Amino acid sequence: MTKQKVAFFWFRRDLRLEDNVGLFQALQSENPVIPLFIFDEDILDNLPQDDARVSFIYDSLEKINFQLSENQSSLLIKKGKTTAVWQSLLEEFDIQQVFFNKDYEPYAIKRDVVISTLLKVNNIEAFSFKDHVIFEEKEITKADGLPYTVYTPYKNKWLEKYHLSGSAPEYDTKPLFSNFSKIPFEFPELVQIGFERSNIKVQPHNLTQIANYKETRDFPALDSTSYLSPHLRFGTVSIRKLVNWANRKNQTFLSELIWREFFIQILFSFPNCVNHNFKSAYDGIQWRNNEEDFKRWCSGTTGYPMVDAGMRQLNETGYMHNRVRMVVASFLCKHLLINWQWGEAYFAEKLLDFELASNVGNWQWAAGTGCDAAPYFRVFNPEIQQKKFDEKGIYIRKWIPEFDLGYNEPMVDHAFARDRAIATYKAGILK
Repeated sequence: MTKQKVAFFWFRRDLRLEDNVGLFQALQSENPVIPLFIFDEDILDNLPQDDARVSFIYDSLEKINFQLSENQSSLLIKKGKTTAVWQSLLEEFDIQQVFFNKDYEPYAIKRDVVISTLLKVNNIEAFSFKDHVIFEEKEITKADGLPYTVYTPYKNKWLEKYHLSGSAPEYDTKPLFSNFSKIPFEFPELVQIGFERSNIKVQPHNLTQIANYKETRDFPALDSTSYLSPHLRFGTVSIRKLVNWANRKNQTFLSELIWREFFIQILFSFPNCVNHNFKSAYDGIQWRNNEEDFKRWCSGTTGYPMVDAGMRQLNETGYMHNRVRMVVASFLCKHLLINWQWGEAYFAEKLLDFELASNVGNWQWAAGTGCDAAPYFRVFNPEIQQKKFDEKGIYIRKWIPEFDLGYNEPMVDHAFARDRAIATYKAGILK
């Protein structure tokens, strides 16, 4: 029996039907489009069974599947090694084209080269599109074509290019939904994928909470954050819609979105920074890397309330307020002299919005070893940070209920730790 010719759209970090560039292009193919998501065992095998991010991905896929069902279509879910999954799909379907959106992380780039080569060998066209960012790696460069490594000139060039185009174009996929394949695929239960539901939930995003973002963003007790970061990480919202909104309504928030793209292009251009200091001059730092100290930091029992509240919030919810992230990261690297990679790995395990580029970029910023980083002699004082940004202790008491019963003594004296950090960095910088 002759198989029906089909096209595939491969969902990855773009878990939405609306304003999705690759999907928009796929649905204009002359062949019916099968929407696909692969639970990649190379990623999943390193995660706990109740990982909250997997629950969120599953729920997002379920929402997509429901939207598709209203058009008599459905989502094909597979689990396995991506190459093996695609080999089985090649046997099962007469695939003419495959469409997907680009991912700029090192693992994803290698994976996509392998899959694109496999498709080419089988005479199948593969098309990739920019969807995850407004400007990708080669679009914002210095006059000599080299990537920016300092944020402010990058931001200025980014804004100039954005304003020249008027706005970011948005793609209306809805009129094309009739081009989805009508093959009925069974949607699996979460346990069939090998996971169980997490008790930690991804919050719905809310732009009304950031109406006064510039004035309130540094005060964790106000909770005036958008909760957008996990949604951006997994693409349940469109970056184009978000940037166009921020350009009209909230320039401070727009700057944060540009930071995200800055770090994405840094990671693409300098992939070694995942495991190495961006500034190799800092390779000589003699980190203490004390495991007991690290455990106290992880558990939120350092005796510094702002640090401990942040770590407890992270452990319980998968979130941490951005100002507090800076304080806890600086404390680990400067007060405890623990390599930023330890903290980066812990955040990668716990954060709902974990995104490799931003995580590495921000940790190296805090450690002073990254591009456009805080200078090594800048050491946050956790007590002053608390007085400035949580003066009444509302945030601290929320996450440290025993705070008023007589809190732990600090595990290290700030003045001593600051002097030690500066001396260690100074001695370790390679001339």
